[in-house]
Amino acid sequence: MAYKATKHRVSNRGIPPDSFLDELVSWGKRASEDIFAPSAAADVYSNVVRALGPWQGSAHRRAVMLEVMRVLAGFESSWRWNEGRDVNNPTSVTSETIEAGAWQVSANSEGFGPELRSLVLARAGSTDGKAFQRAMKSDHVLAMEYIARLLRRTVNHNGPVKRHEIDPWLRRDAVAEFLELLYPPTDATFFKGHYIVPFRPIDQ
Repeated sequence: MAYKATKHRVSNRGIPPDSFLDELVSWGKRASEDIFAPSAAADVYSNVVRALGPWQGSAHRRAVMLEVMRVLAGFESSWRWNEGRDVNNPTSVTSETIEAGAWQVSANSEGFGPELRSLVLARAGSTDGKAFQRAMKSDHVLAMEYIARLLRRTVNHNGPVKRHEIDPWLRRDAVAEFLELLYPPTDATFFKGHYIVPFRPIDQ
């Protein structure tokens, strides 16, 4: 894939590698719709609405999530899937609190929602802290779904989101590019602010 806007620099972390963007877009095309559904609760969407809103339908919300994930992974790990413990965090001392993966999540974040624990159990076979760390580094699909679902529950686990540090680096043109990558012109029509995506049976 040819990336332009989504290759913009993030703070002093550099630019995301194509391989990272490839996996992000691939996941975004297949991720469950409920991850991006509207909600009245305070979550990542309400947190970044000033930077990227207003929302223009489900396809736009999906692209916005990818942009948040792109920028946040830059802040948290410089897009390194195998990133380990944050040595600057004095609370990272147990298997439950040690961060892992591109988005630097820790096992204690499973407490924010039962779906998070269920997801880890289904993909990793265990919710043990050490198993959690291994899975967040090696299972990239799990890592992406986990951070997306976690951000729908709370922004408090990821300081750069909570403190709005990512906001200056979120780009509307990157969201537009993600939309084009998720829904190529042959697959979707843009009409009055919404991408109209043809129906596909769920098993395709």
